[in-house]
Amino acid sequence: MSELTTAGLDADLQPLLASLVQSLKKPPATAPYQHWFLEQVLPDATAKSLAALPFEAPDLHGVSGKRELHNDSRQYFDATNNARYPVCGALARFFQAPETVRLLQDATGCDLSDTNVRIEYALDTDCFWLQPHTDLGVKRITILYYLPDAPDQESLGTDVYLNADTWAARMPFKWNTALVFVPSDHTFHGFERRDIPRVRRSVIINYVTQAWIARDQLAFPTTPVSA
Repeated sequence: MSELTTAGLDADLQPLLASLVQSLKKPPATAPYQHWFLEQVLPDATAKSLAALPFEAPDLHGVSGKRELHNDSRQYFDATNNARYPVCGALARFFQAPETVRLLQDATGCDLSDTNVRIEYALDTDCFWLQPHTDLGVKRITILYYLPDAPDQESLGTDVYLNADTWAARMPFKWNTALVFVPSDHTFHGFERRDIPRVRRSVIINYVTQAWIARDQLAFPTTPVSA
């Protein structure tokens, strides 16, 4: 990766960038498709603040398979939450920052031009599962960031697949780690139905194109990122 200039980055975001730079030095895995499993993604204080956010897990009423089935109860780092909770605002500004955009483009080869930051705070409980899907379309990059509350949640990581019908592996659900990939027609991932001790907390970060319809979900709805 090329050397990053941080002179224009807000001082409170510089430790976040330093952590992400260090975590991205690990080379990507190539099977079942190119992906990165990052460790120590953010400063531990930031991770702890994210884990302490007071959002409540929605009642799935026994229905799952796609996140959009429960759109009315999903939490986003939108204008309201970014103003209410300092860690939400900081993370939104961090992924909006040109320095972060350049880093992700350089490390993964993705094109984030003319995209917007979308961050979801996911709280999953028993009955939750996700069918295999690729994220291909309006999402230019996917970052699935994990916040387990104890070691007995380690088996709750994302499942990855060779194709829509063939399971390949499961990511470990470890503290302050993340699965990163650039969506393509073979980046199948999901969540096989299994017992979920307590609440499974994660943060889903995407850069989405201007075709994204639900603008209220975006961190900065009228401001695309720039590198």
